[in-house]
Amino acid sequence: QVQLVESGGGLVQAGGSLRLSCAASGRTFKSYAMGWFRQAPGKEREFVAAISWSGGSPYYADSVKGRFTISRDNAKNTVYLQMISLKPEDTAVYYCNANPPRVSWGQGTQVTVSS
Repeated sequence: QVQLVESGGGLVQAGGSLRLSCAASGRTFKSYAMGWFRQAPGKEREFVAAISWSGGSPYYADSVKGRFTISRDNAKNTVYLQMISLKPEDTAVYYCNANPPRVSWGQGTQVTVSS
């Protein structure tokens, strides 16, 4: 069973950048397509970005396209989300999971963007 630990969140001003990391345990990580998801206060969790098991074919929600970049390092069992040009509406708890989600959610990492 894959377990997920997200990190790298924080408080940043609008226009700033952050890089999130998702460390996964478990031998099956390398076989999963992976994704990033986020949940803002009072809203449902939504899809942000995904990447294939091999690191190819990234795709993004329209709201983050051109600003966020997903990548992975299978040797380190880690998925990344580089975020630039952050906006207040990006404020949320960010989670990673298989795509589509199939393992238990981690704690997530809080991203807060001030205007």
